[in-house]
Amino acid sequence: MSRPHLWIRAEARPTEQRVPIVPAHAAQLISDGFEVTVEESPTRVVPLEDYVAAGCATVPAGSWPDAPEGAVVVGIKELPEDPADLRHTHVFFAHAYKGQEGSQEVLDRFRRGGGELLDVEYLTVGGKRVVAFGFWAGYVGAALSVLRHRGLLDGAVAPMTREDLDDRLRGSAGETPERALVIGARGRSGQGAVEALTVAGCAVTRWDRPQTARLDKAALLDHDLLVNCVVSAGAGGQEAFVTAADLDAPRRLRVVGDVTCDVTSEANLVPVNTAVTTWTEPVRRLGPEEHPLEVIAIDNLPSLLPRESSESFSAELTPLLPDLADRAGPWAASLEWFRRHVHQG
Repeated sequence: MSRPHLWIRAEARPTEQRVPIVPAHAAQLISDGFEVTVEESPTRVVPLEDYVAAGCATVPAGSWPDAPEGAVVVGIKELPEDPADLRHTHVFFAHAYKGQEGSQEVLDRFRRGGGELLDVEYLTVGGKRVVAFGFWAGYVGAALSVLRHRGLLDGAVAPMTREDLDDRLRGSAGETPERALVIGARGRSGQGAVEALTVAGCAVTRWDRPQTARLDKAALLDHDLLVNCVVSAGAGGQEAFVTAADLDAPRRLRVVGDVTCDVTSEANLVPVNTAVTTWTEPVRRLGPEEHPLEVIAIDNLPSLLPRESSESFSAELTPLLPDLADRAGPWAASLEWFRRHVHQG
């Protein structure tokens, strides 16, 4: 069985510390016949020396456009704007199939260069995702929502360990538990959100499809916190959870953690918010000043816990890589999504 050359690129986003393949798994891949090259990175949570010790080759950051023909470039978040034409196969979260802002430009780059996009979000078996940061996205989104509601999230947020985050959650609990609603509670991100809220001592309500099929808006608004974990690609016809009209409605709701974060997509189920927030400005205030609704919509939430989330993701991705050369298994599903959309342009 052939083994592709894996090229782990440095992330273009300066706040992104995660990596798709950690050194321990890179060593396993090399022993299995893969060639693994790792770019230098000033932000990655894992030191480059650990990859060297695992047997990886190293190259300067941003050198992936000159990678050998046939190399598969693996990353986490968006590519830099250059080069304009993409000739390699790329594996990362591209967010290019739901009409998100800039999605057509991403597909055009692959179309012009003849490259191939294997979006991690669409690595599926039987329609279910097999690789995801979902648990940690939900965990962090819920944790930040609690901290904001408790007045402990007033500025920029920096990466930390889970132990540090849990200490903050436990240490800030008051006598009266917050009423927290998780929508999509059975999914990966929903499970992570429930766990974080439990650590924080919240009173957690769990909603899934039965509860959203006939949305009880009054019950939704009667919570202190809402954590949206619904995969909106499968939410056709779903009534939106929080709209601009709800800002002036009677509500207890003060904080929304929008883990799904489809803010520029028609599939957005929290259309009251239309913009992402950032690690430097994590909270967006909406509505009347005397009774605002605050939204956290960071699109790389697991980066707050970069080591834990990277190790978890790498453990799921690595067993799939032997099928990559033949585009078998979940790679076939991702490739089909790409071909379907790239030929629409």
